[in-house]
Formats: sequence, structure tokens, C-alpha cells
Amino acid sequence: MSAVLNPYLNFTGQAREAMDFYKSVFGGEVSAMTFEQVNPNDEKIDPVDANKIMHSQLETPAGFTLMASDVPQAMQPMPNGGISLSGDSADDLRGYWEKLTDHAQVLMPLSKQAWGDEFGMLIDKFGVNWLMNISGPR
Repeated sequence: MSAVLNPYLNFTGQAREAMDFYKSVFGGEVSAMTFEQVNPNDEKIDPVDANKIMHSQLETPAGFTLMASDVPQAMQPMPNGGISLSGDSADDLRGYWEKLTDHAQVLMPLSKQAWGDEFGMLIDKFGVNWLMNISGPR
């Protein structure tokens, strides 16, 4: 896999319920992790957010992927969700990131995360929300 483009939905506490619903519609398997599961010893995690979904992913039998998360209290939801660009082609993905940052608002710089991948978020010059994930070694 070099790079994959997927819709990424934002919720304010309903991500688990929404993804279960989409699973009932499209079939497949949902994987999900909470903010607390990703970084259990992080004292900066607001207890209200600890059990919210940090990332979930529905892989469908039809071959498409839908991603979603709950937005922590301290952040604003991305209107209409966003676009996730992910894969293991680090050079290509970093190149896309650099081009997307032109006149963009970088919400989270592309950097190494607790789950081992590089991740970043930005709003491009047209107001489109992007989430970039470069897979680390497995």
C-alpha cells in the first residue's frame, strides 16, 4: 500500500454509536480505541474524554473504509468531518503534507505519536480538514 484516501467523520461523543450503526448498514468489522487506551498514563487527558473514541475504523466487505472519532472537549469539531490520507509511503505522504500546508492552518504538526506512526492534522487554504497518518514499522 502506498497511500489511501478515506472519509473521516467527527462526533462529539457519538462515534461508537455511529460506527455501530454504519456497521449494521454496510457490514464489516469496526476497530476502535479510546483516548485512554492510546495513552493510559497521560495526565493531560480530561476524564470526560478518556472513554471517548480517539480513532475508529470500519472495514467493509465491499472494500471501502470509513473512519471516525470523538472530538475532545478542548477542540472544535471539523465541520463535515475530514479526509484521511494514510499509508506507508513515507516520502510520498510527507510530500503531500508539505504541499497541503501551503497557506494552511496546521492543527497538529506531522510528528511521531504514541501509537508509533507519524500523524498530523491541518485545515487547507480552502477550509478542507486533512488528517495524515504515516505507518510506522510493524
